[in-house]
Amino acid sequence: MTDYLFQLPEHDHGTLQSRIQEMLVSSILEGHLAPDTLLPSSRKLARQLGVARNTVVHAYQHLVDEGFLVSRERSGFYVNADILRGRVRPPSERPQAPAGNVDWSNKLATRPDALRQNLKPANWRQYPYPFICGQYDQQLFPIADWRECCREAASVSAIHDWAKDQVDQDLPELVDEIHRKLLPRRGVWADPEEILVTAGAQQGIYLAAQLLLNAERTMGFESPGYVDAEHTFGLFTPRLAPLPVDGEGLVPGREFQACDCVYTTPSHQYPTTVTMPKSRRLELLEAASREDIVIIEDDYESEFNYVGEPTPALKSLDEDGRVIYIGSLSKTLAPGIRLGFMVASPELIREARALRRLMLRHPPSNNQFIVAEFFKRGYHDALVNRLGQTLHRRWTLLGDLLERHLPGGSRRPAFGGSAVWVEGDPGLDAGRLLKRAAAEGILFEPGEVFFHGAHRPKNFFRLGFSSISTDHIEPGIEKLVRLMRH
Repeated sequence: MTDYLFQLPEHDHGTLQSRIQEMLVSSILEGHLAPDTLLPSSRKLARQLGVARNTVVHAYQHLVDEGFLVSRERSGFYVNADILRGRVRPPSERPQAPAGNVDWSNKLATRPDALRQNLKPANWRQYPYPFICGQYDQQLFPIADWRECCREAASVSAIHDWAKDQVDQDLPELVDEIHRKLLPRRGVWADPEEILVTAGAQQGIYLAAQLLLNAERTMGFESPGYVDAEHTFGLFTPRLAPLPVDGEGLVPGREFQACDCVYTTPSHQYPTTVTMPKSRRLELLEAASREDIVIIEDDYESEFNYVGEPTPALKSLDEDGRVIYIGSLSKTLAPGIRLGFMVASPELIREARALRRLMLRHPPSNNQFIVAEFFKRGYHDALVNRLGQTLHRRWTLLGDLLERHLPGGSRRPAFGGSAVWVEGDPGLDAGRLLKRAAAEGILFEPGEVFFHGAHRPKNFFRLGFSSISTDHIEPGIEKLVRLMRH
């Protein structure tokens, strides 16, 4: 029986010792090992698993320390009956899950899952040509540097620092790094009380929307634009105003002037990648001041400019304090880290901090500590430089290929970013093209999802290059172009 019961987890995360511990704990808590069961000898289990005997001995001893096992002299290791008391029932005694009599269709006040979404296959790494956005390249992540910072976070003094309940406060070390290093590069000068750490840029958008919107206020957003931001605004107001985008970004026309609040992505407009020039930014701020409009600036991919100097953030030009600045660390570190920040007037930040406390109190302090260390040691600067050089090469290659194969159908982003927005022939259905392309190992993002309204154009799509290796770009584009032509 134990030959089938004792199998290492299929994943390869962690050390062999930790995986053995995981295997044994799961077997105990799931009731497969009854109380007082004698475990195989360390020699026998080591031979069965193909590991060193000492690895098993250390795993057993660790579980003794944790109370899952007891050691009996000259007898062996047994399942500790005390740790199971009142926690685990054998399978035969476990109650059946109730069938459920709640009609959730009448109980749910909102149905976010029914909204249109820009989804990517969970197994996108298995595709040889993943032209998708928002993911990272495993080969570029600084694993050794990150591990060093994680080890520092595991020191006794660090644990005592970040493990306590911060209530609604952020780790001062991370706020200081944002205050002294990140924001000045965007021309933004802010005091610590004007900075709030968020669980990614998405939470910053949500906090701003909930604080600013109600059923009587009109929310403007770019179309095409960031679909999840649009859906977030729709949770708090029915008065949604899609605003046009041209070659210089958001257009501050009559639709803009009728809004109470506006969301924009001026650094690299999402999804078209257009960079808003300084003249348009000043025009936008002038109109916002005249009409008393609050602006939410999502400084998307501001780090990746390959031509000329970066354009100053909209917030850096704001003399009224009406711009709420939202930044993210996902595009430079990794999307799974889920850390971002909001910069605004102290009054708004106080309210955002109080609202965040009701949601999750504060982002995990251990993550904040690790990221602060990553900044302090210069690893973030080095990473941004490496990413910039690699993405610049991919940006150049992809732009040249599209100009050769689809002349006039795409426009290489003038300043950078990590994607290219492509306009196909009027008869192109990018959704149907994706189905055919996926069968050939190619992924991209159809553009229809980024437009607001019932009649959304289908002939646009987005090619990301942040997570595809450089040597796969040319064969992937050649395959995609052949599919488009046929």
